[in-house]
Amino acid sequence: MELDNIKSSAALIYDEFIQNADSRTGNWFLMSSPIPQTIIIAAYIYFVTSLGPRIMENRKAFDLKGILIVYNFGVVALSLYMCYEFVMSGWGTGYSFHCDLVDYSDSPQAMRMAATCWLYYFSKFIEMLDTIFFVLRKKNSQVTFLHVYHHSIMPFTWWFGVRFAPGGLGTFHALLNCVVHVIMYSYYGLTAMGPNYQKYLWWKKYLTTIQLIQFVMVTSHISQYFFMKDCPYQFPIFIYIIGLYGLIFLFLFLNFWYHAYTKGKRLPKVLQAQTWAHHTNGVMNGNASHEKDE
Repeated sequence: MELDNIKSSAALIYDEFIQNADSRTGNWFLMSSPIPQTIIIAAYIYFVTSLGPRIMENRKAFDLKGILIVYNFGVVALSLYMCYEFVMSGWGTGYSFHCDLVDYSDSPQAMRMAATCWLYYFSKFIEMLDTIFFVLRKKNSQVTFLHVYHHSIMPFTWWFGVRFAPGGLGTFHALLNCVVHVIMYSYYGLTAMGPNYQKYLWWKKYLTTIQLIQFVMVTSHISQYFFMKDCPYQFPIFIYIIGLYGLIFLFLFLNFWYHAYTKGKRLPKVLQAQTWAHHTNGVMNGNASHEKDE
């Protein structure tokens, strides 16, 4: 009987909570409830951290070269399209980059922004294939906490963004993320094309720099809210979430930077010989040791 009371109370709380949602997006794919996406995300985490590695343990790694080339450049094209849509639906057509509120009207531009937010949300599920490809290729060392956390938390939090606030200042980080993904997945696509293209990948370290700049810009932009005298943004909770998100990922990527480049664990192969020479000469960190690329 007590369990029934708990279920009833939870249902009432959810009903009250969902009443504040954007009615325009309620019938869109995956938007009716957070449960379907939660199941997908849980299945993703279970597969990439447990089931997948166990299945592949005694199997030969898959050769996915062709699939990876198509996938990575496909994400580049999708990211370019989302950049264009974010710009045309607000960020290049009227947003002030300060206190930009969500437009809940049915105007073409407001609906275009909402649709772009949903597409960005859905793209996060497509990007989960990154990790699945790692598992199928037996690249388990690349299935890091940072990687899995990023691919899990983004779609989960963005469901609430699309359902409650599809637009306004809370979408600036999505535009930036799309710009970064154009560069990042171009790098991945070139990597997938094989050793003949390694000479074009000297800029891997700068890719991480771009990602760090992204999180600094996200945090700086969203922090404006706390210094504005009057900004009636409809769901301030998202401001706090985005600010926290920016700080967490800034910290995690700084940690990645330290281990990947200061310690030299994940330098591109084209630079390994040069890095080794620096280490043996005691130039870098005064240390003659070198950890090879995993």
